[in-house]
Amino acid sequence: MLSAFQNIFKVEELRRRVLFTLGLLIVYRIGGHIPTPGVDAGALKVFFAGAGNTLFGLYDMFVGGAFYKATIFALGIMPYISASIIIQLLGTVIPYFQKLQKEGEEGRRKITQYTRYGTVLLAALQALGTAVFLESINAGQGVPVVPAPGWGFKFLTMVTFTSGTIFIMWLGEQITERGIGNGISLIIFIGIVARFPQAILDEVKELAAGRRGLFSELFMVALMVGVVAAVVLVTRAQRRIPVQYPKRVVGRKIYGGQSTHIPLSVNTAGVIPIIFAQSIMFAPQTLISFFPNVEWLQELGSYFSPGAVVYSVVYGMIIIFFAFFYTAIVFNPVDLADNMKKYGGYIPGIRPGKRTSDYIDRVLTRITLPGAVFFALVAVLPYVLIRQFNVQHYFGGTGLLIVVGVALDTLQQVESHLLMRHYEGFMKRGRIRGRSM
Repeated sequence: MLSAFQNIFKVEELRRRVLFTLGLLIVYRIGGHIPTPGVDAGALKVFFAGAGNTLFGLYDMFVGGAFYKATIFALGIMPYISASIIIQLLGTVIPYFQKLQKEGEEGRRKITQYTRYGTVLLAALQALGTAVFLESINAGQGVPVVPAPGWGFKFLTMVTFTSGTIFIMWLGEQITERGIGNGISLIIFIGIVARFPQAILDEVKELAAGRRGLFSELFMVALMVGVVAAVVLVTRAQRRIPVQYPKRVVGRKIYGGQSTHIPLSVNTAGVIPIIFAQSIMFAPQTLISFFPNVEWLQELGSYFSPGAVVYSVVYGMIIIFFAFFYTAIVFNPVDLADNMKKYGGYIPGIRPGKRTSDYIDRVLTRITLPGAVFFALVAVLPYVLIRQFNVQHYFGGTGLLIVVGVALDTLQQVESHLLMRHYEGFMKRGRIRGRSM
């Protein structure tokens, strides 16, 4: 393992990509500490001191602590993810977007352009809602978080937060294009990981002060280890469909006649369903933040707090939906069956063409369902335990799922670069099988 990390810096292109990625992630973390003008950071810290296990605390985990500090990156990358969800859903119902999805590189550029426009619009709306929310809160004893409220503060906050989100979006695109791994996923990953040391220190302090039981802490550690092991196991799980290619004589050479397989992953969509589902679950609180003084809306918002029954059920169902939805986007059984037929390949016992595509689709559906249900349970059930034991979100299922999934995918890409240049990967036996996100 150590020699594999040393080999990273022996390959010039890989070294450049890794250092470029680390440099942009450092820029992202620096931006997460630049305060927004017009906000009393001390008063805001006092207000959020007891909000660790609310939906605001979960959102703050995704943006690496920038929300609680009201920094220029307070909204993080979530508006971009929300815009991506909307555009992809429109692609299933609106013919114009369906046409763009089939136009290759030109269509993808158009879709990316519309996604950016949507990101700006959503970021501006969320920034306005956040500005209204900041103006409405006090830190105790009547100390306002925003000393000079008004439309000037709202406009400045909208410009600051929206610009911050656009810059983060650009960082993510640069990492994807010129770095290593998926830029958007890595930005969320580094935001979560950056909070781990402080979260662990807080747990140690709580244990030392007697406010935590040793048994409950050991149970949470065992739960985390179990979740990590289970996620790795399911992420690497595959169903292999055998494929046979007949022999072909071309001139004096004989081609084909080989047996291979189609590796269908139980978790084809990776951590995308988790990220998409969490982005949608933030929407109710964003809308409610526009009306901080309406009591029935605030009561409605309590049903969408992590650990609540309504939140857990809706969150789990959305994860399952996006697992199937995103799998259908990234994996097309019809195209696969056509390519197999073109080169004479067939699945033993299955006729080529439509029968093959239907068979692959049926198998993919059957293995995606248990994988989706597993990830939904892992994402939801720990929040019940978090509420029961009163620990922080960083130890919940959602954070661990994203951290493990993104880490596996990034290591798989690094290993691919090493193996292409005849270096050993991270494992001497087998390969790391990550998923694209």
